[in-house]
Amino acid sequence: MKTLKFFFVSMGLVITSLTFNSCLDDNAYPLGNMWVSIATARPINDSSFYLTLDDSTTLWPGAPLYINYQPVKPQRVQINYTKLGDNFEGYDYVIKLNTLDTILTKPISENLGAKNDSVYGIDPVEITTMWVGDGFLNIEFKTYFSGSIKHFVNLIPATTTNEDSYKLGFRHNAMDDRSSHLRYGFVAFDLSSLPNTEGKDVTLRIEANTFEGIKTFEKKYNSGRNTEQAETFSSKNFEKIM
Repeated sequence: MKTLKFFFVSMGLVITSLTFNSCLDDNAYPLGNMWVSIATARPINDSSFYLTLDDSTTLWPGAPLYINYQPVKPQRVQINYTKLGDNFEGYDYVIKLNTLDTILTKPISENLGAKNDSVYGIDPVEITTMWVGDGFLNIEFKTYFSGSIKHFVNLIPATTTNEDSYKLGFRHNAMDDRSSHLRYGFVAFDLSSLPNTEGKDVTLRIEANTFEGIKTFEKKYNSGRNTEQAETFSSKNFEKIM
């Protein structure tokens, strides 16, 4: 994945300190402290956006130095940032955005019935991390990837088992990539197309073909609030393979 580089530029820090002087005076953070998080970038207009973390914390990127990025719809991202102050114009924190890596973010795909296997594939993966956060099903996995062929991953609806659970299928099509290199991938699926849970928790049952056979992973989901927090990643830099 292409990483947007962060440059420590003294003039940028001066401008930042002047712009957010009142915020820094009351709730200053050491500029050398950095946080790394998975977040959702949410567009405000054609030229600005804000970020939400999985615990609903809101971040205003007041100093996104040298980062030319503008989401057109909510997108999952991995960010490195420095806190500049608290409670800035309705946001929990104003931050200096050091780096931003986009994460493959997709809606739930259509169930094609008998064509599911041929279109979405049945190639195996190893699920390393999975959680529901900020309205997305986030999946980190490993698979064999050469680096020259784009793979195809999707989440498809299987059945609505009952009012307390939903069954989904995680599909991987390696596109005939016969690599012997096992690498990480990461994808986030927008769950907003699922039926409204009306304030209660439901169980998502996600079926995936793994190297050890078909496995089902169960996760709690509530369309009205976050139900889980981000887990620790196995990979520091995931591959953009899809």
